[in-house]
Amino acid sequence: MCDTIVVVNSDGVMFAKNSDRDGNEAQFPEWIPAADHDPGSTIQCTYLEIPQVAHTHAVLISRPFWMWGAEIGSNDHGVTIGNEAVFTDEPYADTGLTGMDLLRLALERSATADQAVDVIVGLLGRYGQGGGCGYDDRSFTYHNSFIIADPKGAVVLETAGSKWATELVTSGVRTISNGLTIAGFADKHRDRLRSRVSACDVRTALTTASASHATGPGDLMAVLRSHGPDVWPTYRSINGTLAMPCMHGGGLVASSSSTAGWVSDLRSGVHWITGTSAQCLSLFKPVRVGEPVDIGRIPDATPDGESLWWRHERMARVVMKDPERLAPLFLGDRNDLEARWLEYAPSGQQAFDTYTELLTMWSARIGDTPEPKDIRPWFTRRYWSKQDSALT
Repeated sequence: MCDTIVVVNSDGVMFAKNSDRDGNEAQFPEWIPAADHDPGSTIQCTYLEIPQVAHTHAVLISRPFWMWGAEIGSNDHGVTIGNEAVFTDEPYADTGLTGMDLLRLALERSATADQAVDVIVGLLGRYGQGGGCGYDDRSFTYHNSFIIADPKGAVVLETAGSKWATELVTSGVRTISNGLTIAGFADKHRDRLRSRVSACDVRTALTTASASHATGPGDLMAVLRSHGPDVWPTYRSINGTLAMPCMHGGGLVASSSSTAGWVSDLRSGVHWITGTSAQCLSLFKPVRVGEPVDIGRIPDATPDGESLWWRHERMARVVMKDPERLAPLFLGDRNDLEARWLEYAPSGQQAFDTYTELLTMWSARIGDTPEPKDIRPWFTRRYWSKQDSALT
C-alpha cells in the first residue's frame, strides 16, 4: 500500500512516493543505461517475455529485489512515475504485465508523460495486467494506478482490468493511493470494501493537505515521513499502520511497511531517495539519473550485514520497539545533514558513502543502549516476530 504525490505550479513540478510493501521485501535503487537493441530482441519482464524496442532510455528505478519491474522511477528525459495497487470490480488475471513492469517499460520507452501514458495503455491492451505481486503471498494481485510526471506537468492514469481513465494535472496538488479516484471511473469500478480496508481515502486526504504547502523537496520528505496526527505510529488491530503515509506493519488482517521513499525535484533534475525502509528514520540522499552510484551489495531475501537496506532495517526494527526513546539518538544528526544537503546537494556517491559511515555509527549508538522493551501492541509484536522468523 502506497502514496504518490505530484505538485505542479509556476515554478515547475515536484513528485514524491513511498513504496509500502511486505516487511522483509528488500528494495534497492538501480541505474540502467540507455541502450540500442537488435531487431527481434525480447525482454523478460516479471512473468512475460515481450518484444523489445529499438532504443531504451537511461532510467533510475527503485524495485523490489525479486521483480523485474519497479515501484518508482525516472528517466533521462525527466519522466517520473509512481504506481499504486488499486482494487476494482474487474477480474484479476493470473498472469500478465505487473504494474511495476508497466512502470519500468514506460520509463524506458517514453520521452514525455503523454508518451508514457500511451505506452502503458498500449501494453495493457496487448498483454493485460496480472500475476502475483505480493512477496509474503505470491497469489496477491491487484490492478494499478499511476502518477506520470515530466518537467511540464503530470497525468493520473487509473486502470481496472483492461479499462482505464486519465486526468491531466496542470496545477496544484494531486495524490493517489490504493483506491480509484478519477470521477466517474472510480464510481463505476472501485471495490469499496478493499479500498476501505486499505485506508486509502484517509491517506489521500492527509497527503493532499500536507503537500499543498510544499515549496521544496524537504516539504515532501516530511509528507512521506508522516504518521498522521501523531509523532510515532498508532497501530490498529485490523490494518496496522495503513492510515498513515509512513507505514510500519502490524495489522491482523492487512499490513504494509514503507520499504523505500523517493522525492523528485523535476525543476533541477535531482531525485532524493532513501534506498532504505522506514522513511521517518531514513536519510534522503540526492541522486541523478545520469550519475550511477555504487550502493554496495544488492539486498535480497537474506538479512545480511553488508547491504545498506538490511543494515538500516536491522537498526530500524530495534528503534521502532520504542522510537520515542531511541530515535532521538541519531535523528538530530540526520536532520542537520539533510538540511545542509538541501541547500547544496553533494554527488550521489558522496551522499551514499556518507550514509554508509553514519549508519555504522548510529547503529552502534543504538546497540550501546539497554535492550528496549517493545511498547507496541501485542498484534504488532506478533507480526514482526513472524517477519523475523520468516527470514532465510
